[in-house]
Amino acid sequence: MQVIVVSAFDVGRVCVKLRGREKGLECVVVDVIDRNYVVIAGPGVRRRRVNMHHLRPLDRSVSVSRDASDEDVAAALGG
Repeated sequence: MQVIVVSAFDVGRVCVKLRGREKGLECVVVDVIDRNYVVIAGPGVRRRRVNMHHLRPLDRSVSVSRDASDEDVAAALGG
């Protein structure tokens, strides 16, 4: 039997930061490191590794590739 795990934090998922100096800003997941950490980027948000517990996933996602540049992320968010 094969188990398929669906994560709310796939590449392209739009999230809101819940902690830190960028609290309340929208960002996009650009890479999944492991079951606890992802890499995010976005307008006004530095590209960095963050704990998934510090993010709230939104219902929308954008079409970006894994390790997308900051310019690609900003364009996908419309910013």
